[in-house]
Amino acid sequence: LAQKYDPQTERQLRVWIEGATGRRIGDNFMDGLKDGVILCELINKLQPGSVQKVNDPIQNWHKLENIGNFLRAIKHYGVKPHDIFEANDLFENTNHTQVQSTLIALASQAKTKGNNVGLGVKYAEKQQRRFQPEKLREGRNIIGLQMGTNKFASQQGMTAYGTRRHLYDPKLGTDQPLDQATISLQMGTNKGASQAGMTAPGTKRQIFEPALGMERCDTNIIGLQMGSNKGASQQGMTVYGLPRQVYDPKYC
Repeated sequence: LAQKYDPQTERQLRVWIEGATGRRIGDNFMDGLKDGVILCELINKLQPGSVQKVNDPIQNWHKLENIGNFLRAIKHYGVKPHDIFEANDLFENTNHTQVQSTLIALASQAKTKGNNVGLGVKYAEKQQRRFQPEKLREGRNIIGLQMGTNKFASQQGMTAYGTRRHLYDPKLGTDQPLDQATISLQMGTNKGASQAGMTAPGTKRQIFEPALGMERCDTNIIGLQMGSNKGASQQGMTVYGLPRQVYDPKYC
C-alpha cells in the first residue's frame, strides 16, 4: 500500500487544501492533517455548516472526533462509502494511500459540484428520464434487439428429428457425411411392425418355453387371483383433496 502512495498527488492536494482553507499544512503532509482541524475546515469551505464544532487538538480523543466528523461530513457531501478511509488509517499512520484516495475522491466531488479544483475528475451527471405509464406498457409488446432477433433465420442444415449427427472434419480426410434426413436400417425400423402378441395393460406376462413342456397360458384374461372390481363402488370415498380422518372406536 505504501508503494502506491503518489508524492505528485500529495503536492497537488497540498496546494488545493491550503488554497481552500488558507492554512499551512506543514512539512509532513499527513502529520499536518492528523488532528483533523484542517480537514474539518476544508469540508466547511466546500459545504458550510458540515461540521458544527471543531475541537482544539488537546488530547487524542479530540483529534479522533475531528477526523470522525470529517468522514461523516464528506459522506453526506456525496463521497462514496467505499472511497472513505478509516480514522485509524490517518491517526495511526496505517494506510496513507487510502487517505490520499479519499481526498482525491473529495476533490472530484467538489469539481462535480462546480468548485474550482485542479485535480480529480468530474463525475458524470445523472440523466433521469420519466416515461408515461402508457408508453411503458407499449414496450412490453416489443422484443428489443438486445434479446436477439430471428431475422433471416431458417432451418437450413437442420437434421431430421431422431437422426444421427455426423461429425465431419476435412483435415482427417474422412468421407463426406451421408444424407442427414434418412434413418438407416442400423438404427432400426418399424416397417411391418404390429401389436400382435402384446398383452393387455396390467395383465401377467407368461414365460413360455416349449422345450420345458410348459402349458401355454392365455395372456389376455386377468385371473381372479389378481383381484376383481366386481361390485366395487365409491361409497365412503372422500372428496378429492380433503383430509382423511383416521377413526378408531377404542379411543372415541
